[in-house]
Amino acid sequence: MPFVGVVPYLSVELDDEDSLSESLSRTPREGLLDLAVIRWPKVSNFTDFQPLARVPGVTLRYVGRPEQFGKPDLVLLPGTKNVMGDLAWMRDNGLEACIQRYAAEGGPVLGICGGYQMLGMTIRDPEGVEGGGAMEGMGLLPVDTVYATEKVRTRVRGMVQPVEGALRELAGVPFIGYEIHMGRTIRRDGISPFAVLTELNGMEKEDGAVFGNIYGTYAHGFFDAESASALIRILLRRKGIKGDILQSIDLHAFKEQQYNLLADALREHLDMNRIYSILEQGLSEGGRADV
Repeated sequence: MPFVGVVPYLSVELDDEDSLSESLSRTPREGLLDLAVIRWPKVSNFTDFQPLARVPGVTLRYVGRPEQFGKPDLVLLPGTKNVMGDLAWMRDNGLEACIQRYAAEGGPVLGICGGYQMLGMTIRDPEGVEGGGAMEGMGLLPVDTVYATEKVRTRVRGMVQPVEGALRELAGVPFIGYEIHMGRTIRRDGISPFAVLTELNGMEKEDGAVFGNIYGTYAHGFFDAESASALIRILLRRKGIKGDILQSIDLHAFKEQQYNLLADALREHLDMNRIYSILEQGLSEGGRADV
């Protein structure tokens, strides 16, 4: 039987599969900054926060119970595959109350996608996208979300708008990301957007919302560019620490390095000529290759 090789276990830091990653349960080292990410049961796109986790001196930890909440410098609400279900889960186990108390004391909170929707006043699902019905949000952002059957999927470039609160120095910071979500979130009167997004077709639109120290956006990948470094500098200065004491990394270069490690290992352990032949000509008659 034709045989193309065995790929050994590799220590390569690629983007993790949702909810299965060891990073969700790993105990991080204590750093100068403590960032708490809420770990929903249906968490998705949590790789949004990997650029922050890779900065030496930054502790990024995933919180699933009230006793893990602590006293973070920033609370981050990630995306989820089931907004209403995960909000109900957080409400039942007491984490919602922890975040609301933290926000009332002036702590900054940033929600992305589903996390942004949860921060609002109401969530309605008239089309039954997540099972139907309606529920109150966390009440921290004056916005309302209504689900629709059409899914928004687009790459975007963005610019943070003049914002208030603890993260006001993010104003003017550019970023590149993408949207992938159901429904539409509408700001109430007098509420400012978090950013302006430009789609691939050149169309501009306002995104997200800001209310005091509470921020929301639909843009995944927000921290993949200079916004991660900008956020870290802001939070350090808020604690009275020199803003440039921590050295950021080039995330794009880091990812390329990890992909190269994977490619080198595959070339070493697999019969690449055989694989290329299969790709170009198909399996030989009567033969089969097991990988």
